[in-house]
Amino acid sequence: MPKGSNVPVPTTALRVELGWRSGPGVPDADASALLLVSGRVRSDGDFVFYNQPEHSSGAVRHEGKRDAGGQVTDTLLVDLARVEPAIETVVLAASTDGGPFGQVPGLYVRVLDAQRGTEVARFDSADATVETAFVLGEFYRRQGAWKFRAVGQGYSSGLEGLATDYGITVDEPQHAAPPAAQPVTMARPAAQPVPTPPPVPPTAPPTPVRLTKVTLTKEAPSVSLSKQGGTSGAMRVNLNWEVRKQFSGWGSKLGRAVAMHADLDLDLCALYELSDGRKGVVQALGNAYGALHQPPYIHLDGDDRTGASASGENLSINLDHKQSFRRILIFVTIYEGARSFADLNATVTLQPLNGAPIDFSLGECTVPSTVCALALITSNGGDLIVQREARFLVPERGVSPQRTVDYAYGWGMNWTPGRK
Repeated sequence: MPKGSNVPVPTTALRVELGWRSGPGVPDADASALLLVSGRVRSDGDFVFYNQPEHSSGAVRHEGKRDAGGQVTDTLLVDLARVEPAIETVVLAASTDGGPFGQVPGLYVRVLDAQRGTEVARFDSADATVETAFVLGEFYRRQGAWKFRAVGQGYSSGLEGLATDYGITVDEPQHAAPPAAQPVTMARPAAQPVPTPPPVPPTAPPTPVRLTKVTLTKEAPSVSLSKQGGTSGAMRVNLNWEVRKQFSGWGSKLGRAVAMHADLDLDLCALYELSDGRKGVVQALGNAYGALHQPPYIHLDGDDRTGASASGENLSINLDHKQSFRRILIFVTIYEGARSFADLNATVTLQPLNGAPIDFSLGECTVPSTVCALALITSNGGDLIVQREARFLVPERGVSPQRTVDYAYGWGMNWTPGRK
């Protein structure tokens, strides 16, 4: 589609794919959406992005980022049939981290029928320069139907400039005010005190949208939870994955390729060591789901067998008891359906109740691995440090994935066979 043109789209669930080519010096980009009435949001809840991944109506959802051999996509699901009648426009935008869109090659937005996978519209942007936030397109109502328009206009003020322009209240760093000067008082004759009315409690302002996030890389693999605001409440750990067309495995020493079974099942797990020396594992195998409000203060939410859903696999860590943790190792195993993590695109996100989300991708698996260490969380003087591992391990013959990751990290536990 040329810039400024429009095309009718079906009133159904549509997958909006923001894509570009990665490489040295290429900034990262993040997709977002704004639901507008008369050109502005009704509240901050009408902004869908990485820190607020789903609209309350369920009509718009941020599905996350994938990297397939240098071709990166960040995806939104927009179900036009569920968009509230008051909403006139759904703006499809993006922002960069580390440079302007002029340094992002192959930038495009593509609209797909979510059910059929067929392409409905595509706009390739070729004239971005200094913009760090970009409106690539928009869905808008016209005579009871929906259309998609290719926009291709941006802001040099980043995601904050884009958000505030549409009426979003953005969280800004707070700076301490200088102490007020104390007035000099003179002695006066005693006077009858005048009663003053009780103060009126101030109205609580709306919670502003926090735009910050942390992405761990090989070059910057760790972060302090307290320094980025994650000090209390439940921290959700999410594993979300997508399988490319063919899932390869190793059926022999010759590397025989095997097709992925339809019932691929990955299990998110956690080895823990508490400050009192107790050790254990949280996993679906053996129904060891843990507990959030009593030791080990880690709970596995469920067992997802698709990974393609917005939920993926999740476990929660109770940061109100962070002093009880010595170390936690988050890892994932293949329970069934494949012999290796090869051809798997996976993203890990740690979302504290308070504080910025921490995310990272696993990268490409080039060994016959059935277990991957994702992140190591260690106690450091009352703080918790999150370390990106993204380490694919290869079990020896007859050794379970759990025992393999135990050996690699020196946990020293005894293991017995289990089922789920």
